[in-house]
Amino acid sequence: MATAMAAAFCGLEEETVMGQKKAPGACPRCGGAVVATDVESVRRVLCCLPLCVKNKRKFSCAHCRRSLAALYTHA
Repeated sequence: MATAMAAAFCGLEEETVMGQKKAPGACPRCGGAVVATDVESVRRVLCCLPLCVKNKRKFSCAHCRRSLAALYTHA
């Protein structure tokens, strides 16, 4: 019960995919195409108040699904 209460007060992080597009370059492992995914993550306090909003651009391979890098952007 104490851990559930602590999780409610600390907040949970939700990630929402905003969009995907092809990025330049190739995967170093398999040579596949690179995909850039824009992700918005929101950390909430008590399930209703947004505490922190971050916008990220994650890069991954379209063929082997390997995560390549993450670039943090300000919005």
